[in-house]
Amino acid sequence: MIFSRDNDDDETVVSLIASALRRDISFGELPPDRRLKIEELRSRYGGSSHSMREALTRLNSEGLVEANAQRGFRVASATEDDLKDITRMRSEIERLGLEWSMERGDISWESQIIAANHALSHAQVEVNCAPIEMALAWDECNRAFHLSLTAACGSPRLIATQTQLYDQSRRFRLAALRENQINFPRAVENQKQLVEAVLERNMANAMMCLRTKIDGHA
Repeated sequence: MIFSRDNDDDETVVSLIASALRRDISFGELPPDRRLKIEELRSRYGGSSHSMREALTRLNSEGLVEANAQRGFRVASATEDDLKDITRMRSEIERLGLEWSMERGDISWESQIIAANHALSHAQVEVNCAPIEMALAWDECNRAFHLSLTAACGSPRLIATQTQLYDQSRRFRLAALRENQINFPRAVENQKQLVEAVLERNMANAMMCLRTKIDGHA
């Protein structure tokens, strides 16, 4: 249990409960389509009924949880069609954000990409050695890299949508990691080509490499 039941229902408690639920959904501890009963969740995570509902409502807005007026909350489905839809939307949104960023980005933006690429490269080595232990750290570095590519797009709404889709794709990405379906040597080489294309302002190559990266769950 993370919190005692008499903790204040403040923003911090809701955020931490939402984070714990997000993590367990991502790792399959709370599997797709599972009903989420408030009291059962409170016995596992703590907090009050109000804070738990607020956390579930937040995850509903992210697409990880579904709400039904009669049946309450359940973990969102995770079918092959869901994966295809999320991947297609990620590709469209992130390529648009990268296009705008390549048109607007300055040396500070380029430096951000280089730093994020460096951190992700280290995380890729570590996750290959310890896939379970380093999975979340790798995924967060991957998130930071993708966000760096669109950071200069000038559209907070695009970045918010990108973040939401990334969260929705996490379950599939971590499943691919556990099942050894990610070709890291190929992903590392594609990532290198992506960064080079961005820095050279080679729009066509950058778009192609970004789409390959998203399609490969890496």
